[in-house]
Amino acid sequence: MNFFVCLGLGFIVATSGSIVPSYLNLTVVKYSLKSGKIAAFFLIGGFATVLFFQANIGAYFSDVLMKNSEYITFIQKIGSVILMLLSINFFRLHFNSKGGKKKIEIKKSKAYLSGIGLSLLNTIAIPFYFTSISLLISLNYFEYSLQNSLYFSIGSTLGSFTLYALHAIVANKIEHKLNAIADKMNLILGCLTAMVSIINLISIYVR
Repeated sequence: MNFFVCLGLGFIVATSGSIVPSYLNLTVVKYSLKSGKIAAFFLIGGFATVLFFQANIGAYFSDVLMKNSEYITFIQKIGSVILMLLSINFFRLHFNSKGGKKKIEIKKSKAYLSGIGLSLLNTIAIPFYFTSISLLISLNYFEYSLQNSLYFSIGSTLGSFTLYALHAIVANKIEHKLNAIADKMNLILGCLTAMVSIINLISIYVR
């Protein structure tokens, strides 16, 4: 595939995933306000480093499963159960949460390593890339190879870095909006994971 096509697909997928408010976005905004934009960029660099490998892993899994479709139904069932458990946990966090969000304080000298650590905790990244790339493969927009996966991952890294950098630059203007959404983030994630789990189970038994 064309280098720029894979790069563009990776960029689009990453930005669409990173634009949703999450603890990564919130951390970038709060860190930019607290320690400055340069320090925030080091934090984002840590995010992007991990996302590069997460995109590669997601691409590899999507290729393996698309070639071995007999495993897809089994994995869908397991995935549905995991999503439902995640949904229950998100609802629990929402209804048990107490007023006032704790700000995440990160030392400037450890910004890059902190970014890596926080990004590793983002367990939804690999399933997101796996699902997105599987969809692109099924639509014949993407053909898996080590080279294409590398290009896609570079594009996704650039996309994530760009979007998080925008958050850092306009932090003072979007902090309130992100915090307002973050207050209900667990409830939103709970509803979304429950909905995806139910749709998944319906699609399995309708076949």
